[in-house]
Amino acid sequence: MGNKKTVIVVGGGFAGINFVKKLDKDLFEVILFDRLNHHQFQPLFYQVATSQIEPSSISFPLRHIFRGQKNVRIRLAEVLSVDPNAHKIQTSIGEYGYDYLVLAMGCKTNFFGNQSISEHALTLKTTYEAIGIRNHILQAFENIISAPESEKEALSNLVIVGAGPTGVELAGAFAEIKKNVLPQDYPRIDFSKFRIILIEGSKNTLNSMSDKAKATSYRYLQQMGIEIMTETIVTHYDGETLALNNGTTIRTKSLIWAAGVTANTIQGLPESCLAPGGRVKVDRINRPVGCKNDIFVLGDMALMETPKYPKGHPQLANVAINQALNLAKNMKKIETGKATKEYEYRDLGAMATVGRNKAIVDLPFLKFTGFPAWVVWMFLHLMLILSVRNKLIIFINWAWAYITKDSALRLILTQPGKK
Repeated sequence: MGNKKTVIVVGGGFAGINFVKKLDKDLFEVILFDRLNHHQFQPLFYQVATSQIEPSSISFPLRHIFRGQKNVRIRLAEVLSVDPNAHKIQTSIGEYGYDYLVLAMGCKTNFFGNQSISEHALTLKTTYEAIGIRNHILQAFENIISAPESEKEALSNLVIVGAGPTGVELAGAFAEIKKNVLPQDYPRIDFSKFRIILIEGSKNTLNSMSDKAKATSYRYLQQMGIEIMTETIVTHYDGETLALNNGTTIRTKSLIWAAGVTANTIQGLPESCLAPGGRVKVDRINRPVGCKNDIFVLGDMALMETPKYPKGHPQLANVAINQALNLAKNMKKIETGKATKEYEYRDLGAMATVGRNKAIVDLPFLKFTGFPAWVVWMFLHLMLILSVRNKLIIFINWAWAYITKDSALRLILTQPGKK
């Protein structure tokens, strides 16, 4: 390896991938650790869950992404802990030493300490979980056909908790399937009894976006027949009955939890740099506060307080990508003795789609909705997809679905006899 420094990167998400791609190949050797062998394009998980695109369209094998980079090695393993003093990490396949360590492990579903929900709810944080939702919902319709009347209500209620972009996009997609697809697939089921219920703890749908986005998304969802419950909290769920803080219950076998995230954590970092909620307090070049100078934390795991963002940056792909690109440049500056550049987040806006021709785009200088917003949403997501081949596949899928209002991807991919 000569005198190249060894950089261990933990996590193949938006931050990890972009950091490794941008890092100087002549100065650094990289070992990339991830539990999965592929990078996942999370913004389109909901389309896999609702049978609109195939999982392979938004999943990119890490070895394929980096096959041209001779300085990158990939290890499929779980990283268990870090020993900052020894400059080593413990993993499920042994101990590894580093010159620099970059932690970009993203975040996981936040159940807010509610054990019953974590045991029984469906979640949407991986491609595998997206397929799980697809299987579960399709199987529920198969079960409705032969279920006794007493069980049909629980099978016919789909509850989504959390009305941020993920929850809103899921609800809208399921509403379109209910209207256009399922009655043709299951002509003997009365789909007027299929309820899609969206529950949100705050006052609004898309609560973190503009007032226009809040109002428009609420109107779109209502037009599509979705029942919306705001300022409502789920207190208990046993897989069959959902209890709410207002005393009411809903019978459902399908609860999708999209109500929040919490940072993934790793053992070994000093307590002094850990913030409430599991995030790691970092300085302006993503070094954990009060930690060794050879460790960096990127993306959803990092809590960087700046004058513009005193509570840290939002946990968005845009933040992760740009912190990663900035750190890759800074690492070269550190190695060559130049001054580093502080990271500052430029808010490029937010967007969400509720369904066909229905989307909301919030830009710093312009806010618009409807068909133009829907086209912008699709274009920007296509541009972010990694390979040209996958861009084409998804574009063809979307075009076909737009013309026919159907996708024909409704496969239940489970082993017969197993849930």
